Amino acid sequence: MTTRGTSRWLDSLDLAIHEAGHLVFAFGGETLMLLGGTLLQLLVPAAFVVALWRQGDRHGATVPLWWLGQNCWNISVYLQDARAEALPLVGGGEHDWALLLGSAGWLEHDLLLGRLVHLTGVLLYGAAVVGGWMSLRSGEGAGARSGPASQPTSSSYP
Repeated sequence: MTTRGTSRWLDSLDLAIHEAGHLVFAFGGETLMLLGGTLLQLLVPAAFVVALWRQGDRHGATVPLWWLGQNCWNISVYLQDARAEALPLVGGGEHDWALLLGSAGWLEHDLLLGRLVHLTGVLLYGAAVVGGWMSLRSGEGAGARSGPASQPTSSSYP
């Protein structure tokens, strides 16, 4: 969700990943479990960025980089809501960031932290757009690959 009250299909996917993150990181206690939603929400697109980059698909890596920036925007909305707790939560549960920032004594900094995360998202989004443009311009995009992963090997084909 990029603003309160709006939702897109990608937001639904991000929400599912966020909620799964609570389960994935539940082994580490309450704090890690609360952080786990946001952590997985960032780790999933970051893993795609790394995988595509390592395969030599620089242009392809810009898409999940954009997704990572978009996730930062959603996280920033959630962070900035920590004191107000006005956002509707799945299942009416507890507000992750209200609990996390409250226990750390940083609750009064929710707006500033949210703005910093939003700025991070803007920078990632900008890097994705510039990186995508640069890779297209250099001939790496539009299905072309560069680097060692683009070289067929005898094991690549049956």
